[in-house]
Amino acid sequence: MKKSRLLALFLGSIAVFPLPVRAQCLQLPKSVLFEKLTWTEIAQDIACGFTTVIVPVGGTEQSGPYIAVGKHNSRVLFQAEKIAHQSGKTLVAPVVAYVPEGGTAPRTSHMRFPGTITVPPDVFERLLASVADSFRVQGFKLVVLIGDHGGYQKDLERLAAQLNVRWQGTAARVLYVRDYYDVVPHQYSAWLRQNGYRLDVGQHADISDTSLMLAVDPSMVREQALRHGPNPSIAQGIYGGDPRRATSTLGQPGLSMQVDAAVKAIDDARSK
Repeated sequence: MKKSRLLALFLGSIAVFPLPVRAQCLQLPKSVLFEKLTWTEIAQDIACGFTTVIVPVGGTEQSGPYIAVGKHNSRVLFQAEKIAHQSGKTLVAPVVAYVPEGGTAPRTSHMRFPGTITVPPDVFERLLASVADSFRVQGFKLVVLIGDHGGYQKDLERLAAQLNVRWQGTAARVLYVRDYYDVVPHQYSAWLRQNGYRLDVGQHADISDTSLMLAVDPSMVREQALRHGPNPSIAQGIYGGDPRRATSTLGQPGLSMQVDAAVKAIDDARSK
């Protein structure tokens, strides 16, 4: 069968659904998670205006002796799903779990610890560019990049700018949401300090990191060891602060701040 005939059949199949178009669009997607939908469900969602997609970027790295190495992946997926529901007409791509985390020869940054996985920055950027292009050609108009880890924020910003230049003349664009990440070292850390946890706030695997993780998925935190642990140190992979007073209750305000920041950025981008 000729390629043109195959293409015609494919495009025709997208338009044929079991319910009238208006009825289809009154139904919410079975899930906002891309990987839990069939291709026909995704095609239907796009036709019904679900043209925003969030690409959640996590990372696999050490986070001290008390938090599992998939911390960023679990957190960013949890948050992306909330953001999608609050923004509306938004789907969530699978998490990007492999990101720059340091060198392997010599071992630098988080790669000095077992459990970390790294990729070169250029590989990371090419991967995300291909992911974004995949969504553009399917009909998504706004590709939203949110990253849960600080090490690649400049990479995301640079990539978004490059893709927006490359995509000029198309209906699609990329939105990099820096405010999502900035909440943790700024607004949320300030909130913790103001509420009596000034000495517990650090840069990595501290009270903020641990509280956020407890609020998302407590099974990822070795809580018994945490409560009876020694004074934290860089040798443990804890960079400043003290995680031992972390609680899920303390994590909730930080999660809400991040969601609010991302929803606002998406709303602002759509209004332009």
